[in-house]
Amino acid sequence: MTDPAPLTLQVRVSRLETNPDLPLPDRASAGAAGYDVRSAEPDFVLRPGETRAVGTGLALELPPGVECQVRPRSGLALRSGITVPNAPGTIDPDYRGELKVILHNLSSDPVTIARGHRIAQLVFARFETPEMREVEHLGGTVRGEGGFGSTGVG
Repeated sequence: MTDPAPLTLQVRVSRLETNPDLPLPDRASAGAAGYDVRSAEPDFVLRPGETRAVGTGLALELPPGVECQVRPRSGLALRSGITVPNAPGTIDPDYRGELKVILHNLSSDPVTIARGHRIAQLVFARFETPEMREVEHLGGTVRGEGGFGSTGVG
């Protein structure tokens, strides 16, 4: 007897009125982990040092126990200095509002973000919700309370 095929994860996507025409989030290659998402806003300029929430015109319905992580696109960061400052941002499975991406311009040049421009990537991950239990003492380890840099340089 063979094991049944694993169920395919499904994310329901709803288009908002601001996005009747742009592609749904998609992967640029078969091996890509991230799904590119686009700006649904009219063209705008992101000034040096400016931070702005950019609408995608999409809302998601995630399965229970699955989060959507919003991450920068590496090419946009390298070429234009545009990043997602709270990366990875988390979309929780109980959120049903518009997916907005917080963009920040790290460069010294203004950058035009055109409608339909790929602005971020979405990566989906399962998560746990453990019970938090208060205790008086934690189990010991070799590292103990050693913090930043305590395991050595390099």
